[in-house]
Amino acid sequence: MNATTSRRALLGGGIGTLLLGGFSIGRTQNPYQRDHELPVVTCTVGMITDVARNIGGTFFSISGLMGPGIDPHLYKPSAGDIVRLGDADLVLYGGLHLEGRMTETLETIQRSGTVHTRAVSESIPEDRLIAVSETAHDPHVWFDVSLWNIVAGAVTEELIALLPEQAETITSRSETYRARLEELDAWVVDEISRVPEDIRVLVTAHDAFHYFGKRYGVEVMGLQGLSTATEAGAGDVQSLADLLAERRIPAIFVESSIPPATIEAVQAATRSRGWDVKIGGSLYSDAMGEAGTPEGTYIGMVRHNVSTIVDALLGESQTTQGTE
Repeated sequence: MNATTSRRALLGGGIGTLLLGGFSIGRTQNPYQRDHELPVVTCTVGMITDVARNIGGTFFSISGLMGPGIDPHLYKPSAGDIVRLGDADLVLYGGLHLEGRMTETLETIQRSGTVHTRAVSESIPEDRLIAVSETAHDPHVWFDVSLWNIVAGAVTEELIALLPEQAETITSRSETYRARLEELDAWVVDEISRVPEDIRVLVTAHDAFHYFGKRYGVEVMGLQGLSTATEAGAGDVQSLADLLAERRIPAIFVESSIPPATIEAVQAATRSRGWDVKIGGSLYSDAMGEAGTPEGTYIGMVRHNVSTIVDALLGESQTTQGTE
């Protein structure tokens, strides 16, 4: 038995018992057991998974726990997730409490010292993070493409450390991908600048877009807090409706991973004040689109969001969803 096999055998029982309160998972019980020996990288949210795949290519077995429409703030790891985390050579997660209910699980794995983990968003310099309290920061860093480029650098470091013999190729793939992110960032700047400042306002269900607003000069308002576990009250809906009607904001937006009820309530309240605000489309916030679609990639998700926002605010291709 080699060192890697021995470590995984330990993880199969040890991590399962440690995290599931006595539910022991043996290696042979692993439903995700692979039939090849590529290094295994397990990611939490789709945005991290996509970066890892673009940079790591076919040198790794890379998978994500959370698919389209999954809210990471509310996601609770299953027994199968625990097995996949314990079987990994590397676990990449957002950190900054993005994963909400998974945070304790991830921190426990990290303390165990048997699986290498990396909270990739925490590679961003603190002075570029948005503080929400003395001890916490907004975790939605991918909405600033320049910050997500830093995250791509952290992912690159971890993949090279895991497979140093492929460092040259991984570095080359990383440089190519990060150049695409630089181009994307410039494109977003140009697109958002088309919208007049007085209506350059983004209203969504929860406060996920503040990095987007800070980077690209957009006023951002969310009904719920940073986590979708926070509920919006009737007063929040009414005050936001007052603002929309007063400023004649053309459109508000739903999110793919959050039920549209609160945004629909804002629309109804705004209409009662004599202003017919439209629902301009659905944005991807905490999860990407379906695999195999443009929106199922990080770059495609950003392009979809920006095009949807710009078109709706300019009235170029209004799309009403969920209310009409």
